[in-house]
Amino acid sequence: MNLEEYKGICVFAQQTDHRLNSIAFELLGKGKELAKDLKTDVTAVLIGYEIMGLADELAAYGADRVIVVDGPEFKEYRAEPYTHALASAIGKYKPEIVLIGATAVGRELGPKVSARIATGLTADCTKLEIGDFPLHTVPDKEQKHNQLLMTRPAFGGNTIATIACPNHRPQMATVRPGVMRTAGKLQGRKALIEEFNPGYYSRKDTEILEIVKAVNETADIMDAKILVSGGRGIGGPENFHLLKELADALGGEVSCSRAVVDAGWKPKDLQVGQTGKTVRPNVYFAVGISGAIQHVAGMEESDLIIAINKDESAPIFEVADYGITGDWKKIVPELTRQLQAVRDGI
Repeated sequence: MNLEEYKGICVFAQQTDHRLNSIAFELLGKGKELAKDLKTDVTAVLIGYEIMGLADELAAYGADRVIVVDGPEFKEYRAEPYTHALASAIGKYKPEIVLIGATAVGRELGPKVSARIATGLTADCTKLEIGDFPLHTVPDKEQKHNQLLMTRPAFGGNTIATIACPNHRPQMATVRPGVMRTAGKLQGRKALIEEFNPGYYSRKDTEILEIVKAVNETADIMDAKILVSGGRGIGGPENFHLLKELADALGGEVSCSRAVVDAGWKPKDLQVGQTGKTVRPNVYFAVGISGAIQHVAGMEESDLIIAINKDESAPIFEVADYGITGDWKKIVPELTRQLQAVRDGI
């Protein structure tokens, strides 16, 4: 393989029902950062049916070029046609790096594409950067420069692994939603738009009989501006109503730590952390949360962090902007009462 043939960064721009998934904008933001280090450009690959109108939105969020694969066989997501289309686009345009969102679609599509084009894939990444490999901490190893260093949690989130793919191209990663910052939208920004025909796909491995759109009973904590998060220190599921009252007073949502999910107190959809969701609310309350590194990695980018814990030496205070040491069962209800009084004009 001639690695010099591969140039540029490619982002899979996931869309559903003619609406771009927010992960597409997050990947474009990170793609622009990586492209600056490599002095290259960013291409978005858009697959679907009658989706040409979405290309300008991708340009506004930073795409230098948009490759549009448009056809009735791509109207709904099916693994094989999408794999064929994306692998074909990669084969023609030869990007150095390919980024895919670690959504339900991306977790299936990424491995299939990497196998089709015979390269590696690092899944569920939480950090991407350009650097040397092996790392400078590894002695007596010949370093390769300008490699994509892909960081992801391993062993159930108990450790962090940094992985590179120095001998094959493209370097591929799926990226956890919510981890990367979305680049600012520049209305009117233009990109080179190209239509690409991956060749007729005649196999019919699967047939969609019905599409059922489920309604999730829990709010998406990644969209919340204010989160009140509870940990093991809450004591039990029966106590979460106090956090809900505080969240309601603030117009926010309730979330939790991994320990709460493992105990069966709350569903995984509400979990913040490396093995849960990465959030960036304006205000994050950490109540009864010790502050293990796995949890902190999922919320440390919050604008304002307020920690409430009876243990004054809890690690959560190291990342908190404000910390309150004491019994949360006394602090939270009083805080709620005062906030409600302010809201009601009392």
